[in-house]
Amino acid sequence: MGRHKEQGGARQGFDVADAAPLLLDPHGLVSGWTAHAERLLGHAAAEAVGRKFADLLEAGDAERMEDLLHRCRAGGDWTGLMTALHRDGHPVPVSVRVAPATAPQGRPAVLVLLSELGDGARGWDMSRGVLEQIVVGNPIGIAIVDPELRYVWSNAALERWGGGPGRSRLGLRVADVQPGMDSEAVEERMRHVLETGEQVVGYEYVGQVRSAPLRETAHMLSFTRIEDDRGDPMGVYYTVVDVTDRHRARQRLALLDRAGQYIGRTLDVMTTAQELADVAVPGLADFVTVDLLETVLRGAEPVPEPLAGSERVPLRRAGHRSLYEDLPRTAVDSGAVVSYLTDSPPVWCLTTGESWRQEQLDPLAVEWAAGAPDGRESTFLELGLQSVMIVPIRARGVTLGLTTFFRRRQSPFDPDDLHLAEDLVSRAAVCVDNARRYTRERDAALVLQRSLLPRRLPDQDAVEVAACYRPADELTGLGGDWYDVIPLAAARVALVVGEVPGHGIDAAAAMGRLRTAVRTLAAIDLPPEEVLAHLDDLASRSARDDGDGEGDDGGGGGSSVGSACVYVVYDPADGRCTMAAAGHPAPAVVAPDGTVGFVDLPQGPPLGVGGPPFEAVEVSLAEGSTLVLHTDGLLAYGGDGVEESGRERLRRALEGMARELGPSCQAVVDALVPARPEDDVALLMARTRRLASEQIAAWELSPDPAVVADARRTAQDQLSRWGLDEEVKFTTELLVSELVTNAIRHASGRVRLRLIRERTLVCEVLDGGASAPHLRHPRAMDEGGRGLLLVSQLAERWGTRFVPDGKIIWAEQPLTTPPE
Repeated sequence: MGRHKEQGGARQGFDVADAAPLLLDPHGLVSGWTAHAERLLGHAAAEAVGRKFADLLEAGDAERMEDLLHRCRAGGDWTGLMTALHRDGHPVPVSVRVAPATAPQGRPAVLVLLSELGDGARGWDMSRGVLEQIVVGNPIGIAIVDPELRYVWSNAALERWGGGPGRSRLGLRVADVQPGMDSEAVEERMRHVLETGEQVVGYEYVGQVRSAPLRETAHMLSFTRIEDDRGDPMGVYYTVVDVTDRHRARQRLALLDRAGQYIGRTLDVMTTAQELADVAVPGLADFVTVDLLETVLRGAEPVPEPLAGSERVPLRRAGHRSLYEDLPRTAVDSGAVVSYLTDSPPVWCLTTGESWRQEQLDPLAVEWAAGAPDGRESTFLELGLQSVMIVPIRARGVTLGLTTFFRRRQSPFDPDDLHLAEDLVSRAAVCVDNARRYTRERDAALVLQRSLLPRRLPDQDAVEVAACYRPADELTGLGGDWYDVIPLAAARVALVVGEVPGHGIDAAAAMGRLRTAVRTLAAIDLPPEEVLAHLDDLASRSARDDGDGEGDDGGGGGSSVGSACVYVVYDPADGRCTMAAAGHPAPAVVAPDGTVGFVDLPQGPPLGVGGPPFEAVEVSLAEGSTLVLHTDGLLAYGGDGVEESGRERLRRALEGMARELGPSCQAVVDALVPARPEDDVALLMARTRRLASEQIAAWELSPDPAVVADARRTAQDQLSRWGLDEEVKFTTELLVSELVTNAIRHASGRVRLRLIRERTLVCEVLDGGASAPHLRHPRAMDEGGRGLLLVSQLAERWGTRFVPDGKIIWAEQPLTTPPE
């Protein structure tokens, strides 16, 4: 209670002239009493002197006196509210002032001043002169209007609002002294106050007034009804406060807040520039253009000092916005080249990196842009442009372009407008630069992507193929899933599908390393399980080299650890298909009759995480079967995400697939995957073909050097039946001679010669040896060692691959005559 009374008394103030004084000794005993105190509390001096002052107060206030006396003894004072007790017992609310004093004999004392707070207390005599001092010297505009809303009085501060001195207003209404403002809205509130008696506080009027006809201002108005003694309305008393600075600060914050929410929502340079123009109109300007350097639009690094001494400004219109349909009449479309005159303000801003403002444009001056679309130069008067600001778009110390702000009918741009424009553009510049850098990274990523994924699937006769790729990152089109089709020797083909953890350029780079490794391993014709074993070693070594810890899941930094892959080799000669998988879904097989099954493929561990060795399985596929290789993203959507559920959905999609592989491949992805998947998806479909029996010729040979001549003649006869030209027959004769001779001389066991006529002519010799031959470069006097050297010179390609019962050395040469 005491704290409340003390604060209330401080707010109300203390009337010294009407106070009843009394004196206390340091212990709180009354030592001096006055007639005024006697009139206030009813106690005579003889009754009060020598008595504790606390006895004259209500109990709650009496308890506080000891603390107040202690404060006075320490040199402090106190002012607040208390309740005293009259002699007859009724409470007397009083305002109390307690302060240290000195008694007549020089002894310390306490002065107490009591001022009654009741209805009968006398306040200051608020004469007309005193009231006029208050209202006339008040910095707040004050006016009184009669019931007809005509001025009867106003103070000098109202003159700053416009409309002349107070005497000239008498008898006029708001519309008479403030033409052009929305006087109806102001008078509507005056009438409401007159009719209801309700105060209107804090009404904000925004617009032009006579004191500032060329710029928008804001004033806060409050209205109160004046009544006579009978309570009848006599008029309205209102106050006016200029809150333009606060209003503009609020607008500025709102504009910058909108810019923060609206600009930079995408990572596209053109879109970001257009967002800047959209935010600035109409909040800051009537017409805004955003021009960027051509290098910025390409995502390249801008030159730190652009255009120094140049004759032409290489800018492109990136965005523009107008409040009026007839503006801009001469503006170019977004993306078009914009050229400015060499000595124009835009070029000066671009070269110096500084802003430029002109409150009033020369109406007869020609616009700064050169080469208007209609070929006609327009003046600023014709365009209706009156005021301009040009702010360079700068980020990281370099200039990216220009933003130009024009006004037609608003007040001219002032320094505050320029500061706001600079803040706005600086925020947008960061977004533009981020978009530029993203464009550069995206372009680099797309180049990388194009170099990593097959641009087109290679021509070969083993399978008919179609592929579909849907990345999770739709902006870059870049992910960690991949596929490949690799032609092998003897008309065989390798089909590969894999995925690397993560998305974006890091995942793509890791994927590129794996794809390159797969192609290298495929070139040496390793079986699928050995290809995966080598990839597993590569992923482990890569993780160690990159500093990844053991057990890293490979989710960041482009690591290959945790990658999945399935590697399939199909031989069209006999329809055999060999495959192995590392943490990857098994392929589906669509039989020629349309039934769908899944290969029972042992699942090896993901690459680089360690585990048991990889296992391969071999299946035989009928001609016209379709192998369906896919990443796990294809099975991740719909149902409960369980693999069995995904397989069932895939089975239904494949059962209804069309004959054409390309549309079928796309249809399967569309049926199972949303347009914006959370995981990358790769699908590779391969429909098997078989080589005709007449395309293959094979002979078992005895390990006797005498059979070499027979092998040459047999091969020559077969080539004649195929109708091949003499040059091919001659080359093949030499190849057969060298390969059969080497097999008989250096190996043991069975020897088999096989010729395959497809897009190329392949000569194969199988022997039981387990060691790979090596190409030698014999000296002039050496008697041997020239066989493989001769093979390498005659054949377009040659190599060795190992099979369960030995090895095969093969040589391939192109055919000029297509197979029948």
